[in-house]
Amino acid sequence: MRELKVVGLDVDGKRIICEAPDSGDNFAIRVDNRLRAAVRGDKATSNQTEIEVEVTQGLRPKEIQSRIRAGASVEQVAAIAGEDIDRIRRFANPVLLERARAAELATAAHPVLADGPSVLTLLETVTTAMINRGLDPNATNWDAWRNEDGRWTVQLSWKAGRSDLQAHFRFTPGSHGGTVVAFDDSASELIDPNFAPRPLRPVAAVAQLDFESPAAAPVPGPVTPPVPAPAAVAPPVAPPAPLPPVAAPTAPPVAQPEPAVAQTSEDTVAAAEPEPAAPKPRRTRKAKPSVPAWEDVLLGVRSGTQR
Repeated sequence: MRELKVVGLDVDGKRIICEAPDSGDNFAIRVDNRLRAAVRGDKATSNQTEIEVEVTQGLRPKEIQSRIRAGASVEQVAAIAGEDIDRIRRFANPVLLERARAAELATAAHPVLADGPSVLTLLETVTTAMINRGLDPNATNWDAWRNEDGRWTVQLSWKAGRSDLQAHFRFTPGSHGGTVVAFDDSASELIDPNFAPRPLRPVAAVAQLDFESPAAAPVPGPVTPPVPAPAAVAPPVAPPAPLPPVAAPTAPPVAQPEPAVAQTSEDTVAAAEPEPAAPKPRRTRKAKPSVPAWEDVLLGVRSGTQR
């Protein structure tokens, strides 16, 4: 028997690296429950099997099978026990076969309706319901597990679009295949012979818009409040031109008196009357009566007479 010297641990920490002093060869020893038991000094003979050593560590095989039979997966039990998944699978495989057999027997059972058990089996009823819904009946998955009361729960899983749907039944073995009872609403809809698929929700018609008018034209994207147009800016008013300087008033020359000339009343009236203003284009005014001039009033001249 060659003696090995412990050098250290492997990179992953799951193996012990040993070295032979005489040849320098390296050896790797996997760290398992048997090695741990030997290091602790547990009483273990060379003819003990690996299973007998493993019973003292983690979950017992009976506990593993009990959890698997209740519906837990191999990965879930391995995570709870903190053990290797291969060891859990070794004890779980017989129970997984038992669950698959229970699900197969449940598909041959008869659903219980309001008026009694159905003539069709659960598999025939589910296949008809899937076809009526436009789904593939072959794209389904059956599973079963045993409850604490000893009865079996059967689960049907399928996919509709992007949704993963499930339906659950209670299976009771018996003569002629046994019976199944719907456990949730999805299961009740699948086995109900009077169930009609829900019609699609109608969509209201879109009103025709008048794209010629700017008010009815579609506005792409978010509507933003209109920006007010800038007010028209009046052009700057040029300053008024400076007025020419006003000359100082001069006294008018004194006119020499001219001999008085006799004027007729017609001449006086004509001289006194102002020049008629030009008529406006849109409004006419009546002629005003003639008014005697102030000279006629001073001189006492009457209209239509001579002085």
